Amino acid sequence: MFFRKKDKTTGMENEITSEDKNIDIISENPEVAEDADSIETDKKSKKIKIKKDSRESELENSLTELNDKYLRLFADFDNYRKRSLKEKIEMSKYASEEAITALLPVLDDFDRAMRSITQGSEVNAIIEGFGLIQQKFRSILEQKGLQSMETVGKEFDTDFHEAITNIPAPTEDLKGKIIDEAEKGYLLSGKVIRYAKVIVGN
Repeated sequence: MFFRKKDKTTGMENEITSEDKNIDIISENPEVAEDADSIETDKKSKKIKIKKDSRESELENSLTELNDKYLRLFADFDNYRKRSLKEKIEMSKYASEEAITALLPVLDDFDRAMRSITQGSEVNAIIEGFGLIQQKFRSILEQKGLQSMETVGKEFDTDFHEAITNIPAPTEDLKGKIIDEAEKGYLLSGKVIRYAKVIVGN
């Protein structure tokens, strides 16, 4: 859009565009220029405010989402902890079930042996019966990983043996070695579960 404007110095009219007109009007009227600057500043501040509000909204949404994830994770962990504790209690309660079940036949044998004693059976038969029960009992325990320690004549070792007393060695080669055993020691899958109580020669 074009307008005509008279040049004050030359007295001639010039064509100007609407944009030029606005510039000219603003330049001739300082108050209009100030208003235009104020409007432009307001627009910029509004844009900044909108961006700021938008950013705050995004951060709030992100915080809410993270908080929800944290609460769900905490609830899952708490449930896992309670479940693990319950399983541990149950496991400790029934840990010996397998071993006891395996030993029940031995208990049955002992019951039969006791009945045969009360019925006045022969002594040799009773002794033989108890020997078989002992052998069966030992075999079951060995299947579960139990090992008995062989100590007499071995070097004394504090990792496996507990000396209850020292006595003079009957021969020179038995010094520092185990002469007798007061209580047998046992290992379970290679781990000492009872130290052997022994008598050591010095």
